[in-house]
Amino acid sequence: MDERTRADVERAEAAIVEHYPRLVRLTYLVLPPSTGRHRRVLTAHGLVQRALPRTRLRRPDGGLPAQRGPAPESGYDLVRQRALRLALAYEGQPVRALPVLPLVWGLRLFPRAGGADELALDQALSAAPAAVRAALGLWHLEGLDEDAARAVLARAGAEDPDAAQRAAAQLDRETGAGAAALLSSGEFDPCMVQTRPTDLLRRRQRVRAVAAVAAVLAIGAAVAGSWPGTDRAGRAETAAQQALDPDRLLRTPNEQWTDTSRVDFTAWPVRGRQAGDRKLLARALRVWAAPPPDARITAAAGTSTRPPGHPPQLLYAGLIDNVMVVVLHDGERLVRYAEPEDATPTLHFARVDGADLTTAAALVIGRGNGWMRYLLAPWISEITTRDLPAPAAPPHGLHVAPDGVTDRIPIPPPAGAGCGRWPVAQLRPSTRIVAPGRNAAFLVADLDDLVPVSLTSGPPPSGGAPAGAPGEATGAPALRSWARTACSLGSLRGAGVRSVNTWEFAQQRLPEDGGSATWVCTRADTWRGPGSVTLRFVPPAARPADPGRIAGRAVNTAACSRFGPDVVGDIHWRAKSGKWYLLAAGSQEVGGLDATGGVRATAAERTLAAPAGPDTPAEVVGRLRSGGSVRAPHP
Repeated sequence: MDERTRADVERAEAAIVEHYPRLVRLTYLVLPPSTGRHRRVLTAHGLVQRALPRTRLRRPDGGLPAQRGPAPESGYDLVRQRALRLALAYEGQPVRALPVLPLVWGLRLFPRAGGADELALDQALSAAPAAVRAALGLWHLEGLDEDAARAVLARAGAEDPDAAQRAAAQLDRETGAGAAALLSSGEFDPCMVQTRPTDLLRRRQRVRAVAAVAAVLAIGAAVAGSWPGTDRAGRAETAAQQALDPDRLLRTPNEQWTDTSRVDFTAWPVRGRQAGDRKLLARALRVWAAPPPDARITAAAGTSTRPPGHPPQLLYAGLIDNVMVVVLHDGERLVRYAEPEDATPTLHFARVDGADLTTAAALVIGRGNGWMRYLLAPWISEITTRDLPAPAAPPHGLHVAPDGVTDRIPIPPPAGAGCGRWPVAQLRPSTRIVAPGRNAAFLVADLDDLVPVSLTSGPPPSGGAPAGAPGEATGAPALRSWARTACSLGSLRGAGVRSVNTWEFAQQRLPEDGGSATWVCTRADTWRGPGSVTLRFVPPAARPADPGRIAGRAVNTAACSRFGPDVVGDIHWRAKSGKWYLLAAGSQEVGGLDATGGVRATAAERTLAAPAGPDTPAEVVGRLRSGGSVRAPHP
């Protein structure tokens, strides 16, 4: 920590006192939403209070008097920079212990819930890195221009301020002109909070136990305090022990999801008949912390299987098809513990950080030979099933038990078994969180992970594109598009995929009156961040479920996303006459195409068709109207 003169510290203290609400709001915005709103509120206050620098009272012996230099840094600039640096340090880190002050016991604190616009902005911010949120805060809350914000971000330790500002500008365009007003609303104000009590009955039961244990701890601390490292090791041991105590499991009140702006797994109440079975819960926690050698462990790609570092949240405990099941949530992961009768226990881990209304709408609570069951979020009012390759077929209703567990749902066929059907679930949220009359239904698909995949359709958001953001895949055009790409979902099984979007980015008239073909980009985004795309060329076909041909693939790419909305595809195609052509097409912002290599051709529009042999190598590049370029990926 840097040290300052007494005058610097006095200016900093005055700035904190005068601008405290403003600093706390900015810090709250930058902190990761995955920490939970209560912890985030207290951490924001704590970091601003810790932003006060230390005082350097004496200079070293023999030192020279300070030389006159630039004007001293203002007190406000100093504490804002230090608070931002502390908040940015939380990015990508496990949930840490709160600063020593402030402390709140017996109450949960959270800002007042806003409306649909505030919720949409909060969800968009949750998916953005901390430096991007900081850039938006510096623009809209602090009133800085891009150059000043870049300098503040650099001094606060942001790795790439320019990239952060570009992403912030993109997010700003997506959220609309009202972002500044929304960030200044009560939804993002950690100084105007609501309070709710914690578990009153459990707290009362612990008062006597705490009083009895306090004396023992005091004696133990006096004896052990003189040993080096004892304090730190003791705290770690205590935290580990608390994480394994079933009495410390977090339990969300039943109706909290109706009064919160964070509609994700943290809003799920406890369900299941065994939710009070202390022995079952203790076994689940012990197996999670130290799995026996014969335990079967499954983890989605990029998901840690580390033991719990703090008491997790209990979502479910009950009997599912003769298997005892416990589902826990630690803020970043879901953990499903299954205890078959006279069989080896199993653990299934899945990342769910940054979940929202659709991606936290269900989890797989049970699975068998050819079927599975969902446990639905409390805000899901209706579930139906439908077959993706049959877009015209009506959905079928599905019964849901009072505890949110569905009847059995058929699962898609295994790899190599063909693809005559692909069952998916269509969910509809309650009108208590979605405006009545709005068509808010959405599709989810089981891909062998603990959390189903959200299916969407449409173009990614783009500042200059007339088309909007991807929509839910429940309309007739979206269902027809998904009918052709449904079977491609099989390649994504077990990959930790969060959402899949299919986008018909171009239509092309084929040479020799071959009809009209469709170019489709299917993008899969994972919970850990990276995404992959598959480009398909879909010629006219008699079967509505004809998947067409793969024209290109790319992994770890921003293509077809809000950070890279432009795309170009190319393929070799044979006409009815037997003649071969190189075909290419680009998305809306592509103003021309150039083919090089074995084929030399150019087009001043979004599509290109040039004679070419079936094996003639070619590189196709699209010219963007903005002046940039985009290259077609290879199969």
